[in-house]
Amino acid sequence: MIDFRGLPLPVNIAVLLVSAAIVWGAGTRMARLVDAIAERTGLGRAFAGFLLLGGVTSLPELATVITAAHGGHANLALSSILGSVSTNVLLLALADAVLGRDALTSVVAHPATLMQGALGILLLGVVAAAINIGDVELFGIGVWSAALVPLFGLAVWLTSRYENRPTWMVADGAPLPGLAPAEPEELKLDLRALVTNATAAGVVILVAGYLLAESGDAIAVQTGIGANMVGFVLVGLATSLPEISSMVGAVRIHRYELAIGDIFGTNLFDLLLIPIADIFFRQGPILAQAGRFEAVAVVLGIILTSVYVVGLLDRRNQTVLRMGYDSLAAIVAFGIGIVLLATIA
Repeated sequence: MIDFRGLPLPVNIAVLLVSAAIVWGAGTRMARLVDAIAERTGLGRAFAGFLLLGGVTSLPELATVITAAHGGHANLALSSILGSVSTNVLLLALADAVLGRDALTSVVAHPATLMQGALGILLLGVVAAAINIGDVELFGIGVWSAALVPLFGLAVWLTSRYENRPTWMVADGAPLPGLAPAEPEELKLDLRALVTNATAAGVVILVAGYLLAESGDAIAVQTGIGANMVGFVLVGLATSLPEISSMVGAVRIHRYELAIGDIFGTNLFDLLLIPIADIFFRQGPILAQAGRFEAVAVVLGIILTSVYVVGLLDRRNQTVLRMGYDSLAAIVAFGIGIVLLATIA
């Protein structure tokens, strides 16, 4: 393993910039490939974004969290996970601004995205309970951490079932004028070629995303920022770049359910990293090490996700500064949350 903290600061900056460019290209390509796979298989774009885009774009976080947990840095591992959750949801405001003309939540008519958001809030609530109550170890892993595994499986099952059998539909669910879905070049490929290309893009995202996160962490330490805020802001932002690229790519080809499914799906996969980190953390249940910082961070994730669930229910097509009111509210909430976290760190 490369010790990025031992490298000169200019080298880490160069690694970060090159890795960021590679991740951006691979993430944009991945969005188009997943869209084509959803079209070929009938998987459904909301579920494809949740399972495929969400799973792949969360891979760089896996390496970062395992490294932190194995090194005994429980707070860094947890703050990295929870920082990514909040940052990922905030990225929907960026997608909203890219869309520009209409509020993002007003053009998403499939209720599967609501299911994904609600399930994300459920798992975040479990994490919040674990932090406040405390965790106990059983067979080498915390009980609360272990509970996240079957809950994640339940979330995948419910989302896949709900994708093709929604129990209700939006009354005015037709696409807005001028927003007909684009036809990416990837639709010309057969399924085998799509899967092969998607796998290659996923490997690129994993490797470049890991380099991006590690160099970002090293830069933060070398510039003297506190450990908790490193994990929450810089590392969280660095590991969110795959989501940014894939989400923006999805919005540009008018696959809005794919974009939102990417974000909500990534967050569920990120929370699955908690039990994985617990396995590598050998000083007791990792959630038992969480403090006020992590408690506020998980509540911030719940608030931000709830804002967009409300937006998806309301579907108000009014914009301010090229984004919907829900995106504006999310930005304000995130800013307040960062200020609170900075006072605790």
